[in-house]
Amino acid sequence: MKILLKSVQIFDENSKFNNSKKDILIEDGKIKKIDSSIKVKTDTEIALDGLSVSPGWFDSSVSFGEPGFEERETIANGLDTAAKSGFTAVALNPNTQPILDNSGAIASVKAKSAGHPVTLYPIGALTRNGKNKDLAELLDMQDAGAIGFYDYKSSISNANLLKIALQYAQNFDGLVQSYPHDLSISGSGNVNENRNSTYLGLKGIPNLAEELNVIRDLYLLEYTGGKLHIPTISTQKSVQLIKEAKKKGLDVSCSVAIHNLFLTDEELKEFDSNSKVLPPLRTEKDRKALIKGLKEGTIDMVTSDHNPVDIEHKKVEFENAMFGTIGLESAFGALNTLFSTEDSVKFLTAGKERFKIKKHSIEEGAMADFSLFLPTEEYKFRKEHIFSASKNSIFLNKKLKGKPIGVIANAQILIQK
Repeated sequence: MKILLKSVQIFDENSKFNNSKKDILIEDGKIKKIDSSIKVKTDTEIALDGLSVSPGWFDSSVSFGEPGFEERETIANGLDTAAKSGFTAVALNPNTQPILDNSGAIASVKAKSAGHPVTLYPIGALTRNGKNKDLAELLDMQDAGAIGFYDYKSSISNANLLKIALQYAQNFDGLVQSYPHDLSISGSGNVNENRNSTYLGLKGIPNLAEELNVIRDLYLLEYTGGKLHIPTISTQKSVQLIKEAKKKGLDVSCSVAIHNLFLTDEELKEFDSNSKVLPPLRTEKDRKALIKGLKEGTIDMVTSDHNPVDIEHKKVEFENAMFGTIGLESAFGALNTLFSTEDSVKFLTAGKERFKIKKHSIEEGAMADFSLFLPTEEYKFRKEHIFSASKNSIFLNKKLKGKPIGVIANAQILIQK
């Protein structure tokens, strides 16, 4: 199969073609030629004004529902959504039914994703059934294809269990994830604890609930060694704590959800349950600290934290609604509104190294693993931009800049119609 991209802007800081406009010829999944003008007979030719390409984007926290919650999303449609949103690789969270806590479950979701342009990388549960009591089959799951271990949105309350996980995973270079959320502090909170929560009469989740766990987990990492990833931090203090830990030489990484970079708890005044996310939207002070932490490298990667929730669990009273928002479709547009296109691409590919996913540069002879996008297009994000089965987007009616078009990966092409 031959694909020709005409006059595309290349964003790849590791390529000699970075910031240049070129034709790119792809043949049988590899970059055959990059030149100012290529004239050749092909199966597919793409020529769009303003079209840009970069190395394929990766999302470190995606939920699809299947198996068990197919009414929210299936693996097949979820991967199509990821492709149309510009992602060539996604890490699938284990919050399914049954939970992905054994090698058979990991192999099953990988098999269901086989043959798709987007590569699915499963994350195995850290504990059996996600119950926070006994470690799951970590080594077996890694051998089956798991790229890390995480009880999705559930903190490990037993400090000794996390200590043992960090020690054990060192035997096979496993990546342990620990979600920072102390339930004894947050209780039944729904939103950020601040003047808005008081004004609106909603139960609050204080920053302390996150920061106590971050402090504890960093102390455990310092004691045990090993590798720790802290997903979706949301407070200024968390950024400071992780920055200090990195200065000490601890092998810790962290991510931030894109909506926590873009929005604050001012959104809550509309009582829109799509704004009910975990961690909650915080204050402008926290938002600015997260942006600074990302720019300076304390925060290693961004994630859409894509979590489809069906209408029966979202369009209810705010306090009864499930946490979560979809985010794949809006991820690039939101980031590219806040940052330069160069930085947006960097943030969307940075997580690959941490999760041991090969990053292909845009050079002749390399594998074609591209994200395709229009970086200057401005639009209001609406339902017609949503490809997910569930429509619970926190970005509905927000002005974004930059539109994803699709991907070329795994010797295939999938773009928006």
